[in-house]
Amino acid sequence: SGINAEYGAKDVETEPSLLPVSGQHLATGSVLGDDARLDVSARNLWTPLARAFLDIRVFHPQAQTNSVKSIPAMYSAHEQEKKRKYNSRVINVEKATFTPVVFSTSGGMGQEATKLFKRVAQKMSFKTDQRYSDIISFIRRRLRFDLLRTCLIALRGYRGKKHERLESPICELDLNLVE
Repeated sequence: SGINAEYGAKDVETEPSLLPVSGQHLATGSVLGDDARLDVSARNLWTPLARAFLDIRVFHPQAQTNSVKSIPAMYSAHEQEKKRKYNSRVINVEKATFTPVVFSTSGGMGQEATKLFKRVAQKMSFKTDQRYSDIISFIRRRLRFDLLRTCLIALRGYRGKKHERLESPICELDLNLVE
């Protein structure tokens, strides 16, 4: 996960189980099942010691279901759908914050995802003493390549041997290319 202790986030988990709903009255449309999961949770993301849950969605803007919507309306609709399903439960049962992270297959991101990546870049910049502009550029570039790879795998399937990614921790990368 790109969100990790290298810049201050703690207790990062992928696909954390949510606490069971026991007698709470949640907003209409909330997911109530005991087997509900979100994609990522972390502490210290938005505020110190507070837990944040993230749910990620990637959509295709040229799909028929999106043909009558503008691009900003597509992002907003997907974010609102995620909030309708999970926001009430996360706030009232988990006592945490919820952020829907929406991307398109063309490389764009919704407003909530933009805020998230700006926050991550800000924390990384402070922690690593590197320029914010270099870090946000690196994050956006890496995200676009990861989205491209995901789309290619979805279209043609995975081909070849499974290779382990050899990556340096982000805190060891020097992104300040010009002194």
